[in-house]
Amino acid sequence: MTDGMSEMTSLERTALYKSLGNPLRRRILEYLGRHGEANSTVLARELGESSGTTSYHLRKLAEQRLIEEIPEKSGGRERWWRVLPFSHTTPDPATMSPEEYAAAARLAHLKIEVDTALFRRAHEEYRGPEGWAQVQRHGTWMTREELLAFLRDYHALLDRYSHLREEAPEGARPVSLRFYAVPEPGSEPAYASGSGSEPASGARSGPGPGHEPRPKPEPGPGPGPRKTAER
Repeated sequence: MTDGMSEMTSLERTALYKSLGNPLRRRILEYLGRHGEANSTVLARELGESSGTTSYHLRKLAEQRLIEEIPEKSGGRERWWRVLPFSHTTPDPATMSPEEYAAAARLAHLKIEVDTALFRRAHEEYRGPEGWAQVQRHGTWMTREELLAFLRDYHALLDRYSHLREEAPEGARPVSLRFYAVPEPGSEPAYASGSGSEPASGARSGPGPGHEPRPKPEPGPGPGPRKTAER
């Protein structure tokens, strides 16, 4: 899967953010991602909208190359659609036009709402009997270079364990994953002992909130070991 954002102009990215920031279009994408394919009639029934409305939004998603028509299933006025693989990486905000930044900001606010609901559900389902929902929180010290290397390894793990719906092995389910790495507010880079340098004023020389030593993984409910580090 390639990152289509790198080949897009600012105007194209702005249009994409607007599409992804539309709540109904996100629901359509989620349905197609979960069920594989649908037409406007199916989506209207499942999402509680009119077929004219879902048909319009399907066309707009197709214009953004987020979905494609299934030619072997489409005939007459019935057009069937499936989602396209797409990697979405937001460019450096400093390089965005004001219009692109505003559209990206609106999309970010919608994502926060979605992620908040997902976070709440993850905690509610954590003690489920099957061990599907996993919650992990950690604090540590890293250099910027180590953090970027960690991020590259994270993407490599995603590539290793991810499957397209039609290629997924037996027993697979759609799983939502989120990754955040945020430095502590007001923190300064650490200085090596004996380096001759002194920490800048206000720099913290010891662990701060969220940087407690990690406990050893403990078995949790459900089959197999489950980490419970800093719940």
